[in-house]
Amino acid sequence: MELSELYLALFFSFFKIGLFGFGGGYAMLPLIQREVVDLHGWISVSDFTDIVAISQTTPGPIAFNSATYIGYTAVTEMGFSQGYGILGSAVCTLAVSLPSLVIMTIVCAFFFRLKRNPWMQASLSALKPAIIGLIASAALMLMNGNNFVDYKSWIIFGAVMVASLKKTDPILLIVLSGVAGLFLYPS
Repeated sequence: MELSELYLALFFSFFKIGLFGFGGGYAMLPLIQREVVDLHGWISVSDFTDIVAISQTTPGPIAFNSATYIGYTAVTEMGFSQGYGILGSAVCTLAVSLPSLVIMTIVCAFFFRLKRNPWMQASLSALKPAIIGLIASAALMLMNGNNFVDYKSWIIFGAVMVASLKKTDPILLIVLSGVAGLFLYPS
């Protein structure tokens, strides 16, 4: 595949993900996996899981971070240099954010006219179950053969859930979870 064809394919794939990815980054993960792993084979399932993990730890929306990492990885894995990989990152990040920019610009122009419209309110209410399903799908997808969830993970999860219900600082919970993981899963 030529570089220009790869950039074009990456752009259209991530534009489509940005266009149909309602519900935020976690809801977009199944769409991203389908495009980059299942349809095009640009990265493996294991690499995708690693990219999602890295995207969760870096600042910014997970869909944008994933697009950035996948753009770089897809281009460099095809044998092109790191400079072309950086351009691949930019292409994917622009493509995934462009639909939101266009749609929000249009929506904001008409928001005050439509906010009390019953059809608009019904449409937004109808999207809620689909968004919850996409987020649940993302969670199940991340529990693949490489990321087996054992009882130790459930203990950490339960402790964090209880602590978060008691309004514990989320950053403290992330740090303590990482420390617990280091002790429970020494390498």
